[in-house]
Amino acid sequence: MKKGIIGKKLGMTQIFDENGNVIPVTVIEAGPCTVVQKKTVEIDGYAAVQLGFEDVSEKHVTKPEAGHFKKNGVSAKRHLKEFRLENAADMNPGDVVAADTFAAGDKVDITGITKGRGYTGAIKRWNLHMLGKTHGIGPIHRQSGSMGVIDPARIFKNKKMAGQYGNEQVTVLNLEVVKVDAEKNLIAVKGAIPGARGGIVFLRDSVKA
Repeated sequence: MKKGIIGKKLGMTQIFDENGNVIPVTVIEAGPCTVVQKKTVEIDGYAAVQLGFEDVSEKHVTKPEAGHFKKNGVSAKRHLKEFRLENAADMNPGDVVAADTFAAGDKVDITGITKGRGYTGAIKRWNLHMLGKTHGIGPIHRQSGSMGVIDPARIFKNKKMAGQYGNEQVTVLNLEVVKVDAEKNLIAVKGAIPGARGGIVFLRDSVKA
């Protein structure tokens, strides 16, 4: 991994390119992130850095967390994430990673937590067909149909049924960075990304590009 940063999803808008084409983009407040901890090959067996995003009062962190920040000489952060960056060996606690780490035209993978939709039925959760609305179907139009009552007389594993929908980690691959505003720490990415407005996301250079 060459580049990575923690950000916050601000919402979607659209940008016009030089030819007048409309590009739908998601705006992300990317950083500034502070290096909280450095991991080395000699001590930890691999090289990486732990980035922190968003300052928070010490009264809102646990004592072990407060000790972790104090040991590395940085202020308390609300969100932490470890990245195995290419230049991790050259970075130290206190260094800042900003939005200008990325540039327009870069390809990135973005990880976020999808919107939680609670306990939902099979039709909303799996996009199953409704049963017929003719006489005799009864009050089960939105159920998933026969479950094999006689043989095998049990429910197969992975049967698409009702249950928890959303609120899970999803990574969208190979999105294009359209614009970077280093002064305001904003990155505009083409297309949609997981999560609600205000959700925390992790950006890294694409594994496909």
